[in-house]
Amino acid sequence: MSSVIKLAFIQQACGNSDPAVNLEVSLQGVREAAALGAELVLLPELHLGPYFCQTEDTGGFDLAEPIPGPTTDVLGAAARAAGVVLVASLFEKRAPGLYHNTAVVFERDGQMVGKYRKMHIPDDPGYYEKFYFTPGDLGFTPIETSVGKLGVLVCWDQWYPEAARLMALSGADILLYPTAIGWNIEDAEDERERQLNAWITVQRGHAVANGLPVIACNRVGDEPDPSGQTPGIRFWGNSFAAGPQGEFLCQAEVEERGVFRVDIDRKRSEDVRRIWPFLRDRRIDAYGALTRRFID
Repeated sequence: MSSVIKLAFIQQACGNSDPAVNLEVSLQGVREAAALGAELVLLPELHLGPYFCQTEDTGGFDLAEPIPGPTTDVLGAAARAAGVVLVASLFEKRAPGLYHNTAVVFERDGQMVGKYRKMHIPDDPGYYEKFYFTPGDLGFTPIETSVGKLGVLVCWDQWYPEAARLMALSGADILLYPTAIGWNIEDAEDERERQLNAWITVQRGHAVANGLPVIACNRVGDEPDPSGQTPGIRFWGNSFAAGPQGEFLCQAEVEERGVFRVDIDRKRSEDVRRIWPFLRDRRIDAYGALTRRFID
């Protein structure tokens, strides 16, 4: 296995109401990524359609599908045709009344080799995910692939250092975050800048604290609130790859759409961890209180 992972992430708009249209954009991106030499491709969170969690609507559950199912068949075939490891994000119907926000990993031969169910579920204005998604039950376990151990997490997980740390402690070579995040369209410019900088900074911090590369892949575009109660969300793009010292390796712009190729050298993690041995110096004997909700 080469120390260099040839990676591509696809920053796309997902606002078309026809899932087939959004899926074709993703598939075209996979083909372009392969043509650019990528061997690992990351898609944004819930890339098949508009971000339906802006409102609570039981009709939204009609968008879910089983895994494996029709879309995983298509994505697996795309991974096989392109000869890439593919990470995609889907709305999983596990059983009637039981749904997850799930990332799925396909090997180069098109076989599904693992999945991760989103563990941290937000419930904020415009992001009513607790209505739709049951918290994940697969833990923080890297997925073995031909390009390395993938620490796949999803969106809201990216704010939690515990999730990144547990993936690192379980041997992840890289942290991958399919994402759907943006501004309330009415947010003031200074508030937008604070939010975006916080999002970038916390994930670069995960890279530094764990000595691992981090890839965040977001969507772009304006998506209206179906209820009409708010002006909707402007997804802020800014997908990026950071190295194990938090250094930017590649970054997209706010409105930019396309395929972004970057080489990730896993040997850098070894080199960085030798000079910054954070895992060595952890006081695991003193961290028991981390399992408590709050220390009164």
